Amino acid sequence: MNEAISLLPGMPSDDGTEPVFREPWEAHAFALAVSLHQRGLFTWPEWAKALARQIGAAQAAGDADLGDTYYRHWLAALESLVADKGASSAAELERYRHAWDRAADRTPHGRAIELGSQDFG
Repeated sequence: MNEAISLLPGMPSDDGTEPVFREPWEAHAFALAVSLHQRGLFTWPEWAKALARQIGAAQAAGDADLGDTYYRHWLAALESLVADKGASSAAELERYRHAWDRAADRTPHGRAIELGSQDFG
C-alpha cells in the first residue's frame, strides 16, 4: 500500500506511511478504490490524475484544502472513474446516493443502515 500512498501526496496519514480516517465511510471509500484498482478497473496513475482533477476543481471553487474535505474529493474521483470506465453510470450512482441518504434518515442512531427497496422511491 505504501506505493499507492506515495502517488497521493497530501493524503492524511499518521506518520507519512499509513492513511488515517476521520469517519468510517472514508475507510470504506479508500478500500473500495483499492479493490477496484486491484480488479483492474483503473491504474494508479489514472487514479492519481482523477483525484488531482477533483482537488484542483474544489480549490478553484474555494475549498481551503485543510484536509477535512480530502475524502470527499476521493469519493468524487472514484465516482467519476467508475462512470468513465462504464462500471456504473452517473445516474445510477446518484440514485444509490439518494437511496442511502433516505435509508440513513430513517435509521435510528447507533443502528446499522440497511438499504431497502423503499429507499429508491
